[in-house]
Amino acid sequence: MRSSRFSEEQIIRVLKEGEAGVPTKDLCRQNGICEQTYYRWRRKYGGMDIQEARRLKSLEAENQKLKLLLAEQVLDNQALKVMLETAKNL
Repeated sequence: MRSSRFSEEQIIRVLKEGEAGVPTKDLCRQNGICEQTYYRWRRKYGGMDIQEARRLKSLEAENQKLKLLLAEQVLDNQALKVMLETAKNL
């Protein structure tokens, strides 16, 4: 997954400015982002503070590692089943 040019602090700051009433188009132009990015950030980070955003990012990274470990385990199990079947047929 590609890392963002913006840190959690910057994203939260942009969202807080938007909540304060700065027009979305102006906010996006000032920060060099498109409106789609702003709305995606708002959906993901809306209402969070910086600590919560950091926690979310660390949990997502941990979840990704666990998914990778699970996939490797499933592949190992499948390989063992195939080996067992070939051993039975001999």
